Amino acid sequence: MKQYVVTRPLYSEDAFADEHEKIHRHHKTLRHHVKQYFTCDLKRAKNAALSLLPFIGWMRIYQLKEWLLSDIVSGVSTGLVAVLQGLAYSLLASLPPWYGLFTAFFPVIIYFFLGTSRHISVGAFPVLSLMVGAVVTRLVPDEGPPVNITGFEGLTSDEQRVMVAASVTFLMGIMQLAMGLLQVGFIVMYLSDTLVSGFTTAAAIHILVSQLKFVLGLVVPGLSGPLSIVYTLEKIFVQIEKTNVCDLVTSILIMVVVFIVKELNDRYKAKLPVPIPIEVIMTVIACGVSYAFNFRVIYKVDVVGRIPVGYESPMAPNMQIFGQTAVEAFPMAIVGFAVAFSVAKVYSVKHDYIIDGNQELIAFGASNIIGAAFKSFAASTALSRSAVQESTGGKTQIAGLLSALIVMVVTLAIGFLLEPLPKSVLGAVVIVNLKGMLMQIREVPYLWRRDRPDCVVWVVTCLASILLGLDLGLAVGLGIELLTVVFRAQFPRCSVLANITGTDIYKDRKDYMSIYEPEGVKIFRIPSPIFFANIDFFRGKLVEAVGFNPLRVLRKRNKALRTIRKLLKKGELQMTSKGLLLTSSGPIEESEDESNMEELDQPTDLKDLPVQVNWNSELPANIQVPRVDVHSLILDFSAVSFLDISALKGLKAALKELIRVEVEVYIVACDEYILEKLHSCKFFDDEVKSSMFFLTLHDAMLHILEKHPVNSENTKVCEKVITTATIHGNQCNGVSSLRSRDKFVHVSEPETKF
Repeated sequence: MKQYVVTRPLYSEDAFADEHEKIHRHHKTLRHHVKQYFTCDLKRAKNAALSLLPFIGWMRIYQLKEWLLSDIVSGVSTGLVAVLQGLAYSLLASLPPWYGLFTAFFPVIIYFFLGTSRHISVGAFPVLSLMVGAVVTRLVPDEGPPVNITGFEGLTSDEQRVMVAASVTFLMGIMQLAMGLLQVGFIVMYLSDTLVSGFTTAAAIHILVSQLKFVLGLVVPGLSGPLSIVYTLEKIFVQIEKTNVCDLVTSILIMVVVFIVKELNDRYKAKLPVPIPIEVIMTVIACGVSYAFNFRVIYKVDVVGRIPVGYESPMAPNMQIFGQTAVEAFPMAIVGFAVAFSVAKVYSVKHDYIIDGNQELIAFGASNIIGAAFKSFAASTALSRSAVQESTGGKTQIAGLLSALIVMVVTLAIGFLLEPLPKSVLGAVVIVNLKGMLMQIREVPYLWRRDRPDCVVWVVTCLASILLGLDLGLAVGLGIELLTVVFRAQFPRCSVLANITGTDIYKDRKDYMSIYEPEGVKIFRIPSPIFFANIDFFRGKLVEAVGFNPLRVLRKRNKALRTIRKLLKKGELQMTSKGLLLTSSGPIEESEDESNMEELDQPTDLKDLPVQVNWNSELPANIQVPRVDVHSLILDFSAVSFLDISALKGLKAALKELIRVEVEVYIVACDEYILEKLHSCKFFDDEVKSSMFFLTLHDAMLHILEKHPVNSENTKVCEKVITTATIHGNQCNGVSSLRSRDKFVHVSEPETKF
């Protein structure tokens, strides 16, 4: 068995500081930071350029022979998928299908220059598309007039919807760009994996419901707002008998084939050079069959229809729409970035390179701003499309650039070939790609068994997003998540520690059998920061750990002293060789004078008494004072990362109460930053002294054993301490008091190490 032996002096914080000189570090002022931030030289300019244009960095190391062919294969494969997903996700955004081609082109070009990830595929993302669609249908509903907005005059319904989608995307891009420039990329850290999982599962259910009208061939108006999913299902089931059988059969056939082939792709991905692009294949077949049998005329199937050739002229965003959509744009900006960043992080770890969260915000912000100017809608990254780009051998964003070129070819030249494509096929492709998001519901039983607060976050986020809508659902989920963090910090699992016999290790006394607890010593640990919200909880748990309320004991003692002084003054108590003796035979009532409560909270003053009062012994005149069996208390601050001013005041009050009832308090493993703050905030005084701070828990315990050697009634019990400090105790016959759970036993052995 491996062992280690450390020989060193016993250290308090003061003793360690006296023996080991610290390096004085000059802390920079705010003025210095501001000056440094705005100082520019050649090196900073070069680093700024490389940071703002990350493609320069990887282009300089681009391995033409090894990477180019892989990027070409990946780009072509991803481009074909991007075309299909662009058309399909446009339906989620309640826009004409060809606008999805714009989303698969313009943001990709911008991200090529500004993005730091080499593997994600930028473009439409189903959750974001659905959020855009909710805004679009709210301002330009399928039934009834649109919202009164300047700029809608003379536009068709589709053109109004495009204006709304482009404007909200532009605003979303501004928010992302602003967050990136302000260096607040850390904001995504507030969206935990659990919250994102619950949110995306709810989004998948929304997407599934929204595509039922295409799969069934029904005319159902788009709805948004709370309970919109319920109203949509109601409208679908009311007219279920009008289902277009051709659409339904086509959709089921597409879903079955695509599902089976995708499962085969996953199972045999190690053997396949590239995944089978089954969505593209089935789309081509469906287009051909639809054209050959004239589905649109004969079977009344709703098809994609005319796809204009080329790109449309740029469009300025509508400022009035900004005011109408600001509330929805912010969660869209957060969700779009969070999803893209999480996917990018997975691939960066896999391929060993670094991504920059703030630069990603800038990249997506610029992509959405410029894309919106050319009438594309919100862009992020789709997991399935990024998986295609990476699994087909993509090495850099050259693959993304080539995928954009494929989309451009479709837009400029061969888009007309997709005109016979039934919308039910696009709906089927969208639904079958929801499998991954829907299967996240399997996490619930695991979370319930392992972490119930996280399970609550998942369930509440999912249900709120389903019933209230994605924007309000995300806000509710974030609120619940922050509440769980607050509750975990406000009500941490405090514990009383004990020594693991024969070691310098201390663990929760409830968890181990062979533990050592010197009589009169308590070790209390709080595993969280101490701040205004949990200082009262901390004090309550501390009282519970020591077994008495120090303030109540102090008041009882001071009231007892008042009574003793009154009896001495009246001559009813006299000093004898055995101590104070009660001379009065009548009943003595304890003083109930509560007129000056402040005096009861002050340290006990025994100066004018002829004897020292032993508060744990029987007092004269039947005076009752709670017994205090603890002489030393150790507070383990190893997990306390900060204290605020409210906590400092509360902690100081708690320490004074304990010190005033003759309990010696020691604080161990305190962070250097907290010690500096205590000194700067004038924490120490005549009662609370810096000498109570010790370097480690074991140092404090050894110090206590030196001051209070462990004894029992019949046997002197000691511990031989292996240390270079002058602590040896009273060497005896090797008998030590060990606590085995709730029993005290005596164990005789040649030598006990502590």
